This record gives sequence, C-alpha cells and structure tokens, in this order.
Amino acid sequence: MEDIRYKQRFENFEKSFFLLEQALSINEPSIVEKAGAIQFFEITFELSWKLMKDYLSYIGYEVKSPREAIKTAFSIELINDGSTWLDGLVDRNLTVHTYDEAKADEVYQAINNDYYKLLKAFYSTFKALSCTD
Repeated sequence: MEDIRYKQRFENFEKSFFLLEQALSINEPSIVEKAGAIQFFEITFELSWKLMKDYLSYIGYEVKSPREAIKTAFSIELINDGSTWLDGLVDRNLTVHTYDEAKADEVYQAINNDYYKLLKAFYSTFKALSCTD
C-alpha cells in the first residue's frame, strides 16, 4: 500500500472519534465526564481539519490554516454545513485556551447537538474513501 498521509491521519481521527462517541454516550455525565468529552472533541476536531488539509493536499489543493481547510473542503463538497464547522473551530479554540464552567457546558451541548453529527458524517465520508482506494 502506498504511504498516503491522509490515510494515516484518518486512522488517528477514527480512534479519537470513537472515544468521543463513547464519551457522548454517557447518560447524565458528571462534570469530569463532560470535560473528558470536550477534550476528545478538541482532539477529534483538530485531527479532522488536519485530515482535510492532508486530503486536500493529496488532490492538489494547498491550504495552510484550519479555517482555509474547512472553507476549501466545503467548496468541493467534502463536508456539509461549513458555517457549523467554523463555529466548531471557534468553540474548539475557546475550550483549548480557557476554562469557564458555563462555556464548557454550552460547548458540551453544542458537541452533543451539532458537532458530533458533523464529525460522524465526516467519518463516514473518509471511511468510504479509505475503502475505495
């Protein structure tokens, strides 16, 4: 098998995505479990934009930032709902650099209600891509 960077990145993304999925499946999570879910979201989201960047590079696009990767991926229909992806980027940046319990709870709800669906669709897209190559 040819050594393709986006495929290696997908393996890491997949592991992180499953951990996030597991964390979100906890009914009535404690503050510590919510913090764990947020941490898994941060890692999974970081890997998702890097996976976009690697794949875009593989198909001939040059992107340098998370925002540019998301916008380009949206423009070629690799992802849907670009504005929610950009919201996820903002929230990921907030949770990485600050801790505020109210904001953390708000982000946890957004992960559960919005961002998880985006990441799941993204996972399905790349799972299909890795099976066809």
